[in-house]
Amino acid sequence: MRRIWSRIIARDYTATSSLIKITALSILSLSLLLLVRQFSLKTPSSSSSSQHHQFSPTPPPFRGLVVERTGIIDENGVMSDDFIVGDFELNFTENHNIKNDIVQRVKIEKFKFCVNSSGRDLDCLLPIPKGYKLRIPWPKSRDQVWYDNVPHTRLVEDKAGQNWVLRKEDKFIFPGGDGAVNYLDQISEMVPDISFGKRTRVALDIGCGVANFGAYLMDRNVTTLSIAPKDVHENQIQFALERGLPAIVAGLATHRLVYPSQAFDLIHCSRCRVNWTRDDGILLLEVNRMLRAGGYFVWAAQPVYKHETNLLEQWKEMENLTHSLCWVLVKKEGYISIWQKPYNNTCYLNRESSVKPQLCYENDDPDNAWNVDLNTCITRLPENDCGTNITGWPERLHHPPCRLFIIKMDASISRKEIYKAESKYRNDIVSSYVRAFHLKELNIRNVMDMKAGYGGFAAALLDYQIDCWVMNVVPVSGSNTLPVIYDRGLIGVLHDWCEPFDTHPRTYDLLNAEGLFSIERRRCNISTIMLEMDRILRPGGRVYIRDIIPVIDDLQEIANAMGWVTFRFDTSEGPHSNWKLLNCEKRL
Repeated sequence: MRRIWSRIIARDYTATSSLIKITALSILSLSLLLLVRQFSLKTPSSSSSSQHHQFSPTPPPFRGLVVERTGIIDENGVMSDDFIVGDFELNFTENHNIKNDIVQRVKIEKFKFCVNSSGRDLDCLLPIPKGYKLRIPWPKSRDQVWYDNVPHTRLVEDKAGQNWVLRKEDKFIFPGGDGAVNYLDQISEMVPDISFGKRTRVALDIGCGVANFGAYLMDRNVTTLSIAPKDVHENQIQFALERGLPAIVAGLATHRLVYPSQAFDLIHCSRCRVNWTRDDGILLLEVNRMLRAGGYFVWAAQPVYKHETNLLEQWKEMENLTHSLCWVLVKKEGYISIWQKPYNNTCYLNRESSVKPQLCYENDDPDNAWNVDLNTCITRLPENDCGTNITGWPERLHHPPCRLFIIKMDASISRKEIYKAESKYRNDIVSSYVRAFHLKELNIRNVMDMKAGYGGFAAALLDYQIDCWVMNVVPVSGSNTLPVIYDRGLIGVLHDWCEPFDTHPRTYDLLNAEGLFSIERRRCNISTIMLEMDRILRPGGRVYIRDIIPVIDDLQEIANAMGWVTFRFDTSEGPHSNWKLLNCEKRL
């Protein structure tokens, strides 16, 4: 019996020993495979950037398209009854062929330069103009830009009598600083409660000229978005962007502008040539929608209009229209008039029922601004004062605003916690960029966050005192978080990345895309989006893309085909994380 047990034990020992050897060999093989993969993901040693591999934490796992959901649990931990979940499906990008469940990559040829003017969807690269130079750094660019970068001599001729822009040898000079400063001083003296840089943080300049109004408001901690229509005046926008000022091509016409309700603390129009009283005041009603409750509308009809015989009649029509909007004429001095919008709906509700324009229907969403027709009705203000009681600057940058809790979004926990988590996450990202990429030394000025969320990336850049401005783009494929961005004292727009962005070529120094392509690849050709990014990116500009590995693989190939210099990095979660960072440079 003893011999039998000895044989059984010996046989079991031999089997166990063999199993241990097989397991050890398997682990060793897997370790070698992962080690080879790790080294294959490293940046080429020819760049100093390869010395840095640790970045901010990887985002939460990708969960597909955003669905309409109000939040399972509110900030007090109470379960919500209003909870909707939709279906979604995952698709591969257009750069993959699927055959027998095997993904095959399609080789992308090098993109050619455009020969003729292209349509809305670029399939080629816009060539850099002859004589183009790297931009003049900020703040010098406020006062001078290279002529070859924006060769619009007609605008110089049009503005010759106003002394706003002059050509001097190989540069355009903007000598109107003293006049702009005096003008801003006059507005401040007329209505001290405007309080630039404290109460008034975000402004809109309609028909902006060469953007001197916004240029000199920056000295007073006010961010001004300058807009001009798509006509001969749109070249003014290229001047503004080349100077390093926030601007976008846009004009009041038939559709709402791509900004939420109560976006701007102050809206300005000086010689903007807009007929505010036409069509029952439909354009001024759009201004009213965008103007924050208690905000100011500054209208400067300069003496250039003295020759118009019907000036007094136009002024009377403007008085009647603003009165029907319940605006209060706070001050009129010479050709400058300043109105204030009411804080609530009381005045509207106390009017006679026959008074026009009437209030919009209650089901009208004032923040819905993508391809929405203008309407001749007065936008209602929220009964809970959301958007009205905004804290002063700079406190509002980090204070969770009231409108955080009323926007439609995909949220399963407290919105305040989501807001704080996003702020910390974006702050960690910017911190890593400052350390690894020496972001402060790059002297970036015009920045775009292509999927801005709550604006945490822009807020972090301000916290790190990087002297730039950020266009926060909220894609229409997700939740409309733009009201929160404006309540924080930042600027942004709604946009569909399946379409071109309304700006001139070569206008941004840095493009940031966080999880953008994982969403948009189901709707758009990502090569088209990348070509659009190349169009709006200045030579010498940078692109930071954080996304999942299959998407990064495609984007790196497209970027190389466009002539960008690319570097690939791991996140702080290491080489085995499914998220990577693609750093691209567009060199002159």
